[in-house]
Amino acid sequence: MIDMSERGNRKTQIGIVVSDKMEKTAVVKVDRLVKHPVYNKYIKRSAKYKAHDEENVAKIGDRVLIVETRPLSKDKRWKIRQIIESRA
Repeated sequence: MIDMSERGNRKTQIGIVVSDKMEKTAVVKVDRLVKHPVYNKYIKRSAKYKAHDEENVAKIGDRVLIVETRPLSKDKRWKIRQIIESRA
């Protein structure tokens, strides 16, 4: 088996699980700050990603690290690598 670190640089993001109702899938909300081009203020932008969760261990409110992977379904291109902080 090939170690994940040997497969090249994959994008990683940290987000919060907002839905765990699907089987083996969690919806993760990732926030980022973007500088406004005219007003030079920082604006919070967020995106939701469907991430593969093989053992269904992620629960709503958990802070997770997701990593980019090959397409697993129509909208699933991320995988949960680890749970950083559990809500319970």
